[in-house]
Amino acid sequence: MNIFADFAKRVQVVIEGAILSPAGGELDFSRVTVEPPRDSAHGDLATNAAMVLAKQLKMKPRDLAEKISAGLSHDKDVDAVEVAGPGFINIRVKPAVWHKVLANVVESGNQFGGSDVGKGTKVNVEYVSANPTGPLHVGHTRGAVFGDALANLLDFVGYDVTREYIINDAGSQIDTLARSVYLRYCEALGENIGKIPEGLYPGEYLIPVAKALVEEKGDILKSMPEVERHEFLRAYAVDKMMDLVREDLTELNVTHDVFFSERTMHGQGNSIEKTLEDLRNRNLVYEGTLPPPKGELPDDWEDREQTLFRSSDYGDDIDRPLVKSDGSYTYFAADVAYMRDKIERDFKQIIFVLGADHAGYVKRLEAVGDAVSGGTVDVIVRLCQLVKLFKGGEPFKMSKRSGNFVTLRDVVDAVGVDAVRFMMLYRKNDAHLDFDFEKVTEQSKDNPVFYVQYGHARCKSVLRQAEVEVADLKLSPSDLEKADLSLLEDAGELALIAKLAQWPRIVKGAGETHEPHRIAFYLYELASSLHGHWSRGKEKPQLRFINDKKPQLSEARLALVYAVSQVLASGLNILGVEAPDEMR
Repeated sequence: MNIFADFAKRVQVVIEGAILSPAGGELDFSRVTVEPPRDSAHGDLATNAAMVLAKQLKMKPRDLAEKISAGLSHDKDVDAVEVAGPGFINIRVKPAVWHKVLANVVESGNQFGGSDVGKGTKVNVEYVSANPTGPLHVGHTRGAVFGDALANLLDFVGYDVTREYIINDAGSQIDTLARSVYLRYCEALGENIGKIPEGLYPGEYLIPVAKALVEEKGDILKSMPEVERHEFLRAYAVDKMMDLVREDLTELNVTHDVFFSERTMHGQGNSIEKTLEDLRNRNLVYEGTLPPPKGELPDDWEDREQTLFRSSDYGDDIDRPLVKSDGSYTYFAADVAYMRDKIERDFKQIIFVLGADHAGYVKRLEAVGDAVSGGTVDVIVRLCQLVKLFKGGEPFKMSKRSGNFVTLRDVVDAVGVDAVRFMMLYRKNDAHLDFDFEKVTEQSKDNPVFYVQYGHARCKSVLRQAEVEVADLKLSPSDLEKADLSLLEDAGELALIAKLAQWPRIVKGAGETHEPHRIAFYLYELASSLHGHWSRGKEKPQLRFINDKKPQLSEARLALVYAVSQVLASGLNILGVEAPDEMR
């Protein structure tokens, strides 16, 4: 039950029932909203209907608001309506509305707020996709968590979601990785390799890989022809690095459905070749030259005719080369083929989660998606800004066991996966994030992850306590559905239900805008409302959730506690954070 969507329909019915129609035809209700007012003292719901429809109806907003208010005042669920300012309408509903909402939450459990907004649309969310040259570092963590939570969120609102990771195993970085592993292999055989040469990967994470290689193959690689050895090492090293990556992702509770190898698109008769042929047939590729880059001319720039993709026709800054001067394909050619592969898998929405340093990819990816799909696929790029590490407000440098970066696992080991995931989502993805190791582990209201998890644990504690203190109290979900919720009359109880009522709207909005941070914000507000009402019960015993003298009232209040626990658990599940039954 989405009370805001419900009342938006009621507002529309009132307007249409007043036989109001614009000179140009039907009214456009797309900008009409019903939402919580900024100040709860003004009412329970507020609508901008008169403000956005006045021009279409050639009326003054205030006059239109008065007409709408008069119609709403006859609604059996409306207690009061008033017009504010130039034409905003504030609505106060009767308590029975909140009781109906609460009954719906209790009945729906942790599925309350879920919807079919996505209508089963196939969505591909690609996230992390780090080069398989080492363990994931703290810079990958935010994108991993954001992408995973976004996929969970879209799944909750009715999309058919595929979580994907492309293994970048076809570039020059894999040659460097193979040479780095071979050097460590020689070291594992007892050779003195000295200082790691410039350009190779120095991280100690390659040492166990080399030792495992010696155990499996002995010194046989030493006598292998160089080309054969290099090809073997490329494949072996990527497999081992992806094992490491998967272990890191598991530590972070991040999952993928598909691991797509870029290398599979190369070779004879490959998908890149087929893609270029298809693009030529559709006149999306031509032979031409590009203007020199702006600013200082690079030493390796050459004015030559080359195979170009018409990406500027689809919103990109320039057309993009597909073939290098040596005849090999560019990285962009692989990007085009990969996009075509996703489109052929029938995805209607393709989402890329990238680091902020990939901002230059946004226009080109959108252009490729538009061109290759013929405008039938929606390509969306979400950028994740940098994470800065702090401790007690001071910049913090962790030990870098993996060469020259702090690993994802270092951070998870330091504060726990729940703190990492929640705090990575407690700020919008495109805003810089300061991650303070002390703040995210302290047990206080100032630590959002603790405060929200404690809210869920408190609900469970109250329910356990009730079973002990009140004999014959029936607290199963099916029993709580039968509780007399009309007994909930206190303003604090109704306010807590009103906060629960916002959940479907929050989830829908977060899904439409791809903003899982809205979920984290809401959970903190809901937990704060719960803790605040619990504290009122400490001061006023008559407001406590458990009253052994009034079992029916206790059942109603415990239904409210149960409902809060279900919404908290649902939201934490979307974020990939545990909803604990108790906290020590």
